[in-house]
Amino acid sequence: MTMKTILGVVIAVAGLAAQGAGETFTATASVSSPGKKASVPVTIHVDRFITDAERDKVVAVVKGNDNAATVKALAALPNIGYISLGEKRTPIKYAYARPSGDGRLVTVVTAQPIYFVGGSEKGAKPKEGYNLALALLVLNGQGTGDGELAPAAKVKVDNGAVVTDEYGSEVVRLVKIAKAK
Repeated sequence: MTMKTILGVVIAVAGLAAQGAGETFTATASVSSPGKKASVPVTIHVDRFITDAERDKVVAVVKGNDNAATVKALAALPNIGYISLGEKRTPIKYAYARPSGDGRLVTVVTAQPIYFVGGSEKGAKPKEGYNLALALLVLNGQGTGDGELAPAAKVKVDNGAVVTDEYGSEVVRLVKIAKAK
């Protein structure tokens, strides 16, 4: 082997290792309602982002506006990362990134809820159909930004856009999102 060939192999292996490591983002999930405020650290780790073809298949199911079919389709997908909220780690089934300005818009979805915010009681119980969680990260070119977390939601397509119907009325903001090094 020549030195050039060895260098090429080393670069290729390093590239594969970097892909396998995925991306990790840290943030603070913050929610406030009259008289109450709470925040908790969040980690979102993506092993890999789905392809456009994989995304198209998921969106086709969501367009059917059949929550049970959407949950079933997502649950059948492999785990491609996780969302850690406090002590709880929930597998990510869908992670898609698209360019936005000088950064990216990252959408991740789980096939199970993370937490039922706004149930008014500690250990709030699930409501029928709120079987997913969705995080939206709006990142600049340096991998920092903000976003939102719907820890228990339904998703559907409305006028061509995927929208969420959240369990609670409180918006969970993701603040100080940063790409972990």
